[in-house]
Amino acid sequence: MTLTRRALLGGAAATAALGLTGCAGLTPGRRGGGSLDYWNLFGGGDGVRMTQMLDTFRAANRGVDLDAVTLAWGNPYYTKLSLATLGEKPPDVAVAHLTRMKTMVQAGLVEELLPEDLARHGLTADKFAPRPWQAGLVDGRTYAIPLDTHPFVMFYNTDICGKAGLLDPSGALAPLDTPEKFTDALRKAKDITKAYGGVVAVTNETATPWRIYQSLYSQLGGEMLADQGRKVVIDDDRAGRVLTFLQSLTRSGLAPPSIDYQGAIATFANGQAGFYFQGEWEISTFQTAKLPFSMTLFPNVFGGGRYAVQADSHTLLIPRQPDRDPERIDRALLFIRSMLDQSRTWAEGGHVPAWLPFRDSADYKAMTPQSNYATAADAAVYDPEGWYSGSGSNFEIVTGSIIASVMAGQQSPASAIAQIRDKLTNLATTAPPV
Repeated sequence: MTLTRRALLGGAAATAALGLTGCAGLTPGRRGGGSLDYWNLFGGGDGVRMTQMLDTFRAANRGVDLDAVTLAWGNPYYTKLSLATLGEKPPDVAVAHLTRMKTMVQAGLVEELLPEDLARHGLTADKFAPRPWQAGLVDGRTYAIPLDTHPFVMFYNTDICGKAGLLDPSGALAPLDTPEKFTDALRKAKDITKAYGGVVAVTNETATPWRIYQSLYSQLGGEMLADQGRKVVIDDDRAGRVLTFLQSLTRSGLAPPSIDYQGAIATFANGQAGFYFQGEWEISTFQTAKLPFSMTLFPNVFGGGRYAVQADSHTLLIPRQPDRDPERIDRALLFIRSMLDQSRTWAEGGHVPAWLPFRDSADYKAMTPQSNYATAADAAVYDPEGWYSGSGSNFEIVTGSIIASVMAGQQSPASAIAQIRDKLTNLATTAPPV
């Protein structure tokens, strides 16, 4: 593979960040023999579980010299992965969010996974949840294997909700399927906590405000981008309805208007809020704290008969190799199959498994609260396609920061919508750097 200016800029586009953040410490060279190099971006509880899964793979495959590297989440990770691939020193397997993977494919940075190779390892489409599998295809071709779906969910304190009269006789939370029911539940929880009803969004970072907005906006049928990110198609009425609702929760004191990530966790863990809205990966945090809690689907507040929720999927892919060595491809697919076969370990951390042999099993259905929100994977709304979009991207930074300012009472919904449209239009009308 020749390192051309076009390819280099294509790699930059794949990261949706033009700065070469973290370009030091790239793989010094591709190892030979029975080696396998794996890059991921998992920290916290995910990182602990991934280490367990890697140890299991090593124990079962003594002849494979596995070297696993964990890099910083977000743009720095995708920049390093792109540059290593362009420099012909890629890992054999890498993790990528589904919402970032397609841009990497379009930049020529990912190997196509051929049907005959996948079939040899039992990795056929019928073994995967339809939504993440279909969402990851590019022109009908497979480039990545979905490991999970990680949706936005609702945590709730069972003690507080019980005292507030929000649980039915079986102990389940009554549906919060209208704005009025949602607001009433937070108000009743606040009557018990004397602090807040719920932590609706972390407002000093960009991802959480975007996730809750996208969940509600998608329930109304709203779209943000079209034509692969070249058009901004925000519906002012729908966006305004969502932002007005979110701002009402903070202005009324039902939710904190300004809070950081650790503060949000502490507020829920300390019983100062009955509800917490976040990605399901925080399950380990509250289990460790021995909090009386459960989890369920993010409420269908605006959806009526249509359920939608913001989500992404971790995928496993093979970065573009300098030469397509069948033995290296087979080792990579052997590793990917091992990760899928360990879906129980991965699901313990909250993620909904994409591997149907486990997701459809009695073992998974007995896992609670994890299986309570498994159907979110079928209603997952991924970030809109565009070279500047995806998890941790410029798109999320722009939208999330402005949504957070609305929740903090710093600007009106109308002003925020105009600002989002203006900033996204600048990105949409900027040609991808290829």
